[in-house]
Amino acid sequence: MARRRGFIAQIQRAHAQQVRAAEQAERAYYRRQQAMRRAAEQAAKAAQRASAYDERERKRLYLEARAAEVAADNADLQARLEELDGLLSATLAIDDHIDLERLKEPFRFPPFEPGPHGVAEPPVDWRRFEPAAPTGLGKMFGQSKYQQQLATAQSQFQLAQSQHAAREADRQRRVAGMYAQYEQARQAKQAELAAQHAEIDRWAAGLRAGNPEDVVEYFGLVLSNSVYPDDFPQNFRIAYVPESRQIVVEYELPALGVVPAVLDHRYVKTRDEVTSKARTAKEIKERYTSVVTQVTLRTLHELFESDRAGLVETVAYNGVVDTTDPRTGQSIRPCLVTVRATREQFEALNLDKVDPAACLQYLSATVSKRPEELAPVRPVLEFDMVDKRFVDEVDVLADLDERPNLLRLTPTEFESLIQNLFTKMGLDTKQTRPSRDGGVDCVAFDQRPIFGGKVVIQAKRYRNTVDVSAVRDLFGTVQNEGASKGILVTTSGYGPASYEFASGKPLELLDGSNLLHLLAEHAGIKARIDPNDLD
Repeated sequence: MARRRGFIAQIQRAHAQQVRAAEQAERAYYRRQQAMRRAAEQAAKAAQRASAYDERERKRLYLEARAAEVAADNADLQARLEELDGLLSATLAIDDHIDLERLKEPFRFPPFEPGPHGVAEPPVDWRRFEPAAPTGLGKMFGQSKYQQQLATAQSQFQLAQSQHAAREADRQRRVAGMYAQYEQARQAKQAELAAQHAEIDRWAAGLRAGNPEDVVEYFGLVLSNSVYPDDFPQNFRIAYVPESRQIVVEYELPALGVVPAVLDHRYVKTRDEVTSKARTAKEIKERYTSVVTQVTLRTLHELFESDRAGLVETVAYNGVVDTTDPRTGQSIRPCLVTVRATREQFEALNLDKVDPAACLQYLSATVSKRPEELAPVRPVLEFDMVDKRFVDEVDVLADLDERPNLLRLTPTEFESLIQNLFTKMGLDTKQTRPSRDGGVDCVAFDQRPIFGGKVVIQAKRYRNTVDVSAVRDLFGTVQNEGASKGILVTTSGYGPASYEFASGKPLELLDGSNLLHLLAEHAGIKARIDPNDLD
């Protein structure tokens, strides 16, 4: 019984141990499950945190990119304004003179290089063919065989020399042909450069002589070299009047759109939106006026500074805009600024410190009061009245000898010509008296309301430059007659003192080329002014 109880107790203990082991295993499994569950939860939370971080980082980078984009746009706006504000100052540090000698292309031609053909093949080496000399007993018994080998070697050597000579002769012929082609190309290049240098020399000689075509070409190159913003048209027409040493320029100005209409850009994060603030109409007008005045002074500066030969004493400048009239849809070219300046006037200016608008006012320029509305002003001189190309067209249509030379007209004929011209132009002309200096005086009446009135016309049939005293006399006559305007027209030209005196006064000075244009345009008379045809 005792053994049974012990056996039962043993079984019970074993069972208890099994139960405890099972419980322990179950608890261990539960703990592992719990650990795995916690790990999964932690991994999920980590993934969520990483995703949220990535989203925040992506959003941060996006916002930074948008802000940087807006900042770059604002920087571009500021750079544009600085570019517009510095149109005049940008040219002051540049020497606008063009040395024509530097336009001559230097002669650069590569040395003759025949390549692989320029290297001669080394001479045939006898050692490649020479048989080995006999030694030992061979000296006694092998002489016959050696002599045979030697004869064969000499024969092969001579053949190799002949082949080498043939190849060398062919190489030299190739090199000679290549050199002939090289020399032909070199001489052609030399001839091309000689022609270019001769053309530049002819240009320089014509420039020194004041030939209008050469002068116009030179100053056209000067203005073409001027670097403006890419959206500036930089188109122009130039004419030269040698009698008065006057350059007339019609320069195309940029349109109002060169001034940015936007003041600045802003990025609104909450709406993820870029907003723009408009520039005021007042500021746009002021900035556009500044552009117009700066371009005008800049052009005058470049023309005067580039003229070291003293070809130009006066510059007449008209700044125009090539655009479309919004009211009619038609193309228009209103003149927004016009000025005539003498060298003496302009060289007295310190352009580093001037206010462009005030400076032009000092030069008696006329600037549009409303340039943004394309309100035009009357040019000091119409470009087409001095364009030498008009004379060229006449030369094609009629022989020079068939056109009347105004300098050969008698005083009575010249008087009738001037009266006829201004009558054709719509004025009611009344002759007053012939003058002793070869001129004719007329009093004319412009019948237009408001702008019309009494006009004093004086014409000088001169070969030499009209003196400033004639301009003063005309002004005195205008005052004495109570006229609204005085016109002085001559077959020659005027000096800078005459233009300076007439500036700001109701006087208009028309030189020889103007007279030819007016005669052709209004009277249908194709004339010429030739002082060499007076014999």
